[in-house]
Order: sequence, then structure tokens, then C-alpha cells
Amino acid sequence: MKIISFLFLLTVTAFSQHAEKKVFPDAKESDPELLRWMNGFPPAEEKTVRFSDGTFFMFPQLRWTVANFRQLMPTVRVSRGLEAPIPLPRKERSDIDDIEFTPIGSDQPMTWAASLMKNYTDGILVLHKGNIVYERYFGALKEDEVHAAMSVTKSFVGTLAAMLVFEGKLDTSKMVVDYIPELKESAYADASVRQVMDMTTGLKFSEDYSDPKAEIWAFGTAGNPLPKPKDYKGPRSYYEYLQTVQKQGEHGTGFGYKTVNTEVLGWIVARASGLSVPNLLSQRIWRRLGMEQSAYFTVDGIGTAFAGGGLNAGLRDMARFGEMMRNNGRFGEQQIIPQAAVQDIRSGGDKLKFNKSGINLSGWSYRNMWWITNNEHGAFTARGVHGQTIYIDPMAEMVIVRFASHPIAKNAAFDAYSLPAYHSLAKYLMQN
Repeated sequence: MKIISFLFLLTVTAFSQHAEKKVFPDAKESDPELLRWMNGFPPAEEKTVRFSDGTFFMFPQLRWTVANFRQLMPTVRVSRGLEAPIPLPRKERSDIDDIEFTPIGSDQPMTWAASLMKNYTDGILVLHKGNIVYERYFGALKEDEVHAAMSVTKSFVGTLAAMLVFEGKLDTSKMVVDYIPELKESAYADASVRQVMDMTTGLKFSEDYSDPKAEIWAFGTAGNPLPKPKDYKGPRSYYEYLQTVQKQGEHGTGFGYKTVNTEVLGWIVARASGLSVPNLLSQRIWRRLGMEQSAYFTVDGIGTAFAGGGLNAGLRDMARFGEMMRNNGRFGEQQIIPQAAVQDIRSGGDKLKFNKSGINLSGWSYRNMWWITNNEHGAFTARGVHGQTIYIDPMAEMVIVRFASHPIAKNAAFDAYSLPAYHSLAKYLMQN
């Protein structure tokens, strides 16, 4: 195999092989502190994790990598600015670990504490009425460090786009090529901005990690910042790859989760605002929320941020963002995101179109790169592979942020004991 070092190929290779075996060391056995990855100067060869050979995204090395991406690959900063952080008030509780819930498909109860180990949790924080009531760190993640957000990144990009829409700087009824004429020969030639934002485009783009011919491999090759082989003739950046995406089916007929849609939206956001996604996120959100740490994005070979999954941030800073969204775009005395933009997200998307996707989330929908549960609490969530989550329950006045490094990428592998835990905690906090 000529190229074994690009991000998505390695993700596909490593995790498709492990998923087939379905045998993993548990959270305690795979603890990166216990296994001592990258300890020493230099570390022992058998404890070395590299980007170039693919070990960085294999399991259990992944459990170290998710808190150390910047050590291995190029990134661009999302600056928090120079102002002092805005503290989050604390009213910590000792009763949450013992809360019980019943996982989907099971008749045996599980405790909240047990679910954290089941999910290979690296860090988790719960806000209730704006107060930190629960905060825990495991493995390689420490409170003053950042963690990969994976596809939770998409919801940040979707929020930036929604903000621009309600500020009159972006028109969802316009075609993608009105903003990005470079895509006139691609599948996006006749797609609208709204169809991209809600992922209802008809694209020939597979994210089936077990299929060696899936388009996600070519996308990963293009975005890989390492040098390409001399005989490589394909695209060399995310923007170049997007121009090659072909159409399959009709736009607007059904939901289809495709990472390239967020890459296109990131490009649109940059054109409409005149700022890169990291700079826009810094100026409009990160600096204004009083974040504790600057965040960063992984980038391709020309420094373009990976809009579909490259954000890395601190746990408490993710919670600040979630709290702002819970409060309809307001944080403290500032209206940071237009209230109408947040309400548009919370209103959800087309359930019928979502159902056509075959995703096993009955009653859910998708809007502006956010997942909408449509449950009785009006909960909505940002989701990323391997267990990354911002879960917002407006009725319970609760925000949960979780970072994790589950050996299986897909949320379907752990939704059965994550989603019931969140909803049970919400009901518990409302009653106690």
C-alpha cells in the first residue's frame, strides 16, 4: 500500500479490523497512563505513537492520541484572546455516580459511574442551571489540556453558518456555487446552502470504513498533510478534493451524513465572512465566552482547517459553549449568537428525510449540523465518533459534555447506554 499515513485511511484500517474482532481491553486495561504511551525521552520503541505509520489511530494508542493531536500533526489555533477566563460556578454533587438507568435493549440497570467506564470516558462535565455539578477526568486527559472533538466540530461550523444567516450575511436559498464558483463542476453545482447545512445532498460519497473503495479514503488522502508519493496525481487539499465530488441521487430528498458537506459549509462560511473557520470561531465565540484555553484545528497540507472533525478543545470550554446554546445564544450579559439562530437549530429538521437515512435514532432529525432528539425535553446534541458529545437538555437546564476514546468509532456502538444515561440524569436533576 503506497499511502498508509493519511488520517482517514488509518482510521478505516485500524478500526475496521478491530471492529470485526470485537474484542477490546476494557477502559481500565487500556488506560494510557497505565500503558505509559510516549513516556521517556525518547519513549521506548514499543511505547512510541507515530502519525506517519498509523499507530496514532490504532487502539489502545488512540486513548493517548485524542489528548495529544498537536504533538503529532500540524494545527491552527483558535485563540481565546488575552482576557481573563470567565469562571463557571460550582455546586458539585456526590449523588450522581449512583444514579441508575436501564440501557436500551437490556433489563439490567447500570449506574452512571459504570457507564463512564463502559464508554471509555476520558472526561465528562455536567452543568445544571449553569453550575458545574459533576466533573471527572480519566486516562490521558487533564483539566488543563484539550481533547479531540471529532464530528462535534460539525455543530460548531453549523452554528457559525446559522449565525451568519440571521445576520443577513449568508442566504440559505442561494446555491452553493453562488459562494463557491470553484464547485461548478462538482455535485454541489445544483445544491443549495440549506441542503448542505442539513445534509440533504445527493452525493456519491461513502463513509463506510470497511470498504477500501469508499470515497472517504480519497478525501483523507487529499487532506493528509504529509508529503504525497511522487506518482500521486490526486487532489492535495480539502478544497481540491471537494471539486471532485460527484452527484448520486437528487438533492433535498433525504438525509445523508457526509463529512464533505461540512467541509463545503466551512468554505462557504469563510467566503461569506471573510475569515477562516478558526479565526471566525475565535472572534465571534471563543474570545467572547471567556474560555480558559485556546482551541485548535488539525489542518491539511495548505493549512486549511478540518471543518468536519478537526477541533480540539478543553472540557470546560466545550461546556461554556453548550451553556450558551442552552440559553438561546446568551452567555452572561452577552447575546453571542442570535436567539433566532439557536431557535432555528432547536426546531429541528425534516423527520421524514432523516428517517430515509436508516440511522437507528427514531424520531430524531438534523438541522444546521446538529442532531435533534425531538424528545419530551427538547434535547439536542452535537455528536462525534468514539464518544464525543455535547448534550443539551433545555427543560432540565442541563448540559453534558463528554470526551471519550471508545474503540469503535460509530455512536451506534454505545448509544444504548449513553442516551438513556443522559435522559435519566436530566430527570433526576429536575426532581432532586
